[in-house]
Amino acid sequence: MAKMSDLIEVFIKELLDDSVGDPVEIQRNELAGYFKCAPSQINYVLTTRFSMDKGYLIESHRGGGGSIKIIKLQLSQEDFFANLLKEIGDSITKLKADQITDLVQGKELISEREAKLIKAATSDRSIAGPVNIKNEIRAGILKGMLLSVYEG
Repeated sequence: MAKMSDLIEVFIKELLDDSVGDPVEIQRNELAGYFKCAPSQINYVLTTRFSMDKGYLIESHRGGGGSIKIIKLQLSQEDFFANLLKEIGDSITKLKADQITDLVQGKELISEREAKLIKAATSDRSIAGPVNIKNEIRAGILKGMLLSVYEG
C-alpha cells in the first residue's frame, strides 16, 4: 500500500495536470480532512516534494484554514540548470545529489544510464578523501557532470 505522502503527492500533481498550467489553490485543512491526516503531513509533502528545485513555487497564506497556492514553473533549460547549480552550492549530501540526479533524469535531460554513472561518481565509495570534505567534493563532481550534459 502506498504511503500517505505518496498519495497526497499524486493527488496534488493530478490537480496541477488538470489545471493546464494554471496555479492550484488548496486549503491545507480541507486537504488534511480529505486524507484524514494532520495538516503537518500536508506541509511535509509540500516542502519535500514541491520545492523550487523540483520545479514548483509554493505561496502560503495564513488564516482561513491555510490557503496554499501551488505553481508549476515553466523554466527554460538554462534557468533550470542555473537553479540546480545554485541548489547544489558548495556542498551536497549523497541523498540530495541522488534526488537532483533523479530530477534531471525525470525531465529526460539524461538517460537512465547517465543517471547511474552520476550516482556512482558521487557515491561515498568513489570519493577518496577525508569525511569532512566529501560533500564539497561531491558538489564539484555533480556540478561538473551536469554542466557537461547541459553544454554537451
